[in-house]
Amino acid sequence: MNALTDQEFSHFQRFIFDAAGITLAPTKKALVEGRLGKRLKLHQLDSFGDYFKLLACADDPDEVQMAVDLLTTNETYFFREIKHFDFLRERALAARNRSQPFRVWSAASSSGEEAYSIAMVLSDCLESTPWEVLGTDISTQVLRGATRALYTMERARHIPPAYMRRFCLKGTGEHEGRLLIDRSLRSKVLFRQVNLNVPLPHLGQFDLVFLRNVMIYFSDETKREVVSRVLATIKPDGHFFVGHSETLNNISQAVTPVAPSIYRKVA
Repeated sequence: MNALTDQEFSHFQRFIFDAAGITLAPTKKALVEGRLGKRLKLHQLDSFGDYFKLLACADDPDEVQMAVDLLTTNETYFFREIKHFDFLRERALAARNRSQPFRVWSAASSSGEEAYSIAMVLSDCLESTPWEVLGTDISTQVLRGATRALYTMERARHIPPAYMRRFCLKGTGEHEGRLLIDRSLRSKVLFRQVNLNVPLPHLGQFDLVFLRNVMIYFSDETKREVVSRVLATIKPDGHFFVGHSETLNNISQAVTPVAPSIYRKVA
């Protein structure tokens, strides 16, 4: 198998930008070579150029999805950026006893830890008030893992002890070191594939949307397009969460900051 050339790398930069809006920096060349190399071996191809031609012929949508999955960075854990969940708790408590469902969208949910963290807070705070959590991602591979809801204990180190007891089943024997999200909580979280870089399917309106640690890979133009689509799903005075290294300043005039990396949609 030949090494990935600069020209071939540029082809995959365009491929993942067109598919997911992700801008791959030149420093990611080794990552692309490492992640896609296994597909070359599987298909018995000699070069990355041959693999790109395989993707470009569009005869195998499953292979295209596999390439997208491999080139999409997915790193997360439960209760990442805890102050966001403190704010979520405040908003959930304020919504208690209302009749309409309290809806939250984890818009880049990866393997599901964020969506289940949200669900734990809502289950704890809302009691008889109806609530819904939607988790979406472009990668079908990570969504399959999210649906299984089986995780290593390392990813669960920030789950509050009371939530661990209430919502998680610790593995024993051959499953030692892993946990399973309780069925009652799993049943309240819906996962589906959504590409944020194209017009969105009908998802309804949300009280809060989490879109964290994804836009750092987007160009400014892509950020504006994605934020505009997501904002259309947020209720007036609803909230938009981004990662602490991200900002909506100069991206949208339709939001106002209320806390670090938390924005309110202007009514």
